[in-house]
Amino acid sequence: MKIYNLPSGALQVNTYLAFDEETNKGFIVDPGGYNPVLTKKVKEENIDIEYIILTHGHSDHICGVNEHKEEFEGAKVIAHAAEEAMLKDIRLNCSADFGMPYVVDADMYVNDGDEITIGNIDLKFFHTPGHTVGGMCIYAPKDNILFSGDTLFSQSIGRTDFPGGSFKEIAESIKNKLFTLPDETAVLPGHMGTTQIGFEKRNNPFVHI
Repeated sequence: MKIYNLPSGALQVNTYLAFDEETNKGFIVDPGGYNPVLTKKVKEENIDIEYIILTHGHSDHICGVNEHKEEFEGAKVIAHAAEEAMLKDIRLNCSADFGMPYVVDADMYVNDGDEITIGNIDLKFFHTPGHTVGGMCIYAPKDNILFSGDTLFSQSIGRTDFPGGSFKEIAESIKNKLFTLPDETAVLPGHMGTTQIGFEKRNNPFVHI
């Protein structure tokens, strides 16, 4: 799997473009705004975008969804089932706060443990509430890569003071699900730089195991 990090939107969220180099089937994670650099890269690499996957519904992670979905014909939007209300409510997804109301309707709502295949890439979804009610992380077992959204950061965690947030839940999500992954698992978060599961087990001050 080849991955590009192409920050997008007003808050420059880490938007990931990933694809299988054998089949050129690919997906996008968290387009926070329409990003022409992403579009250019898709065309340069001749990628067939099959899915736009959302780790959660906050506006800084979704405000490029509709434009890119229209651009990449056939792409389906995936979110966790518990996030549907947030995606469709400008107050819950915080887009109203920025004066740019934005709503998204996913084509597929998944649940904890659901899996999909894109080319030769297998993806598994972990429901990781705490930052939002329907927050989720995306794990690629063959590549040992985790797209952690705003659940787990390098030596930090996502905020829990938004509606639906819970420190207890996010800590449990990380300990009971993410920290069960191999220590060498690469963590690609929604903000800041990359890290590894083993490093976070030893050094994350917000999560004690």
